[in-house]
Amino acid sequence: MSIQEDMQRIGKQARDAAQVLARTQANMKNHALETIAQQLEQQHEQLLAANAKDLEAGKAKGLESAFLDRLALNDSRIANMIEGLRQMIALPEPIGEITDLNYRPSGIQVGKMRVPLGVVGIIYESRPNITADAAGLCLKSGNATILRGGSEAINSNQAIAQCIDTGLTAAGLPRTAVQVIETTDRAVVGELIRMSDYIDVIIPRGGKGLIERVSQEARVPVIKHLDGICHTYIDDQADIKKANAVAYNAKTQRYGTCNTMETLLVAEGIAVQVLPQLAKQYEAAGVELRGCLATQALLPNIKAATNEDWDTEYLAPILSILIVKNLDEAIKHIRLHSSQHTDAIITENWSRARRFLTEVDSSSVMVNASTRFADGFQYGLGAEIGISTDKFHARGPVGLEGLTSQKFIVLGDGHIRH
Repeated sequence: MSIQEDMQRIGKQARDAAQVLARTQANMKNHALETIAQQLEQQHEQLLAANAKDLEAGKAKGLESAFLDRLALNDSRIANMIEGLRQMIALPEPIGEITDLNYRPSGIQVGKMRVPLGVVGIIYESRPNITADAAGLCLKSGNATILRGGSEAINSNQAIAQCIDTGLTAAGLPRTAVQVIETTDRAVVGELIRMSDYIDVIIPRGGKGLIERVSQEARVPVIKHLDGICHTYIDDQADIKKANAVAYNAKTQRYGTCNTMETLLVAEGIAVQVLPQLAKQYEAAGVELRGCLATQALLPNIKAATNEDWDTEYLAPILSILIVKNLDEAIKHIRLHSSQHTDAIITENWSRARRFLTEVDSSSVMVNASTRFADGFQYGLGAEIGISTDKFHARGPVGLEGLTSQKFIVLGDGHIRH
């Protein structure tokens, strides 16, 4: 069977499964999710062993450390997958919810009902936790899903897929409700993004090259983000202790993620008080600093930042620093260089905080908090299927609501239009 024929078969199976899921009761979906969570617990050692094979192969291929970090599973990340599934179980059932029901002058009632999107195709690189997160979110929201992970995580993804298969079977749901592609053939991606008869939306998660390709070639709608160029602005009315803690965490808590701060903006009125201490903390953590001329005057041992640095998602222990005159300059810089993912302000002046919230046009905007909180799990969404920097159809961390749509419903009692 050719790749095209195989993908058509998988697509048809997903479409058929989506019809079943659309009418599946919440208790059956939750039963499947709980069984998957239990399987992940029971198969903990097997998951680590499968991941070890992927990591070993990745090191042999010379993959970058940031890529290997995203590929790695450990006790904490497996626990987060399990907790994410149980968060989903606790969330209200989204499908069938009726809102905005109102009587019209004609006597009919008009409202909206929340419904699944149908079949969700997800193409992702490295992070094997996406397999569990995406399967769980799609299942809870009544969508069938086709998952195509990267070849570098094939062993990890297949081990997680076995847990998902057990959960679906235990709940009496179609095993084809979640299909994890087994082949590593790259031709699969080309087929998947053109299957408009079977797939309702594609969500790519990975490097810029993958997302650009999917955006350009897909024949179905795409939910995406290209870069995570995130900023933290320390205002001259910031609490210095808060500023240091937040700016340090936003960069160093984890380097290889899209919500990690890549550029630190500091008001000139507070730079002398903030930057020398922060620089010591970053240096101790092994972070390479690159700064503007004013920053170099305060921190003479750091590298000069280039224009390219302001537009670079490092995904590494590198940070660019710019001293700005005030909030206006900070917002202007963010408008020019932000990828509209996540940006934060540290200030005790709530008028300025409100301005920042209003004028910075990113999918998450934060006050006195680390950009690392831009995450579906942290937002209480039960993990996420991705973070969208688009404005349609979903924006920010895509959880259950982002995987649904609404249709109008009309209730009458023999009403006719005059």
